[in-house]
Amino acid sequence: MNRVRLRPTMQSDLEFVLSIESDPVNLPFITPWERTQHEAAIRFPDFRHFIIEGGEELEAVGFLILIGCKSPHQSLELKRMVVRDKGRGFGRAALRVAKKVAFDDLGAHRFWLDVRTNNPRAKALYDGEGFVVEGVLREAVRSGGGRESLVVMSMLKSEFVQRRGIALEVAA
Repeated sequence: MNRVRLRPTMQSDLEFVLSIESDPVNLPFITPWERTQHEAAIRFPDFRHFIIEGGEELEAVGFLILIGCKSPHQSLELKRMVVRDKGRGFGRAALRVAKKVAFDDLGAHRFWLDVRTNNPRAKALYDGEGFVVEGVLREAVRSGGGRESLVVMSMLKSEFVQRRGIALEVAA
């Protein structure tokens, strides 16, 4: 497993964030944000905007955004995770750290996300990391000339604790 860490995104990181978000490899799977939306996510207390640093040099390899960090319902959303160099394990490692942050640091009861049906690679990652399918939001987003459905997935704190007990999660 590749070494990763999450560090808070700074204004100076936004060119990197915007560049990988607008990369043609990533565009079919996300709805890009404008710079002002990322700036707001950096400042707004309900959000956590992180740069994913990975590899020996801990260089920037992606970013992720959590929403609902102040939710009275303790339901946090993984709004977006984009990794530049796919197939190197950075996404899986970052997701594991994000789960630890959500449950251990931010006190989440539920950690959820949605994934486009045209993104089987990401869906397989979330399946493999213990997320459970809750349902499908049919034709929820515009995609190309048509519409795309979203699969809603989540993990509960009790499931995370159970996975940690059998060493499938990052230690406390």
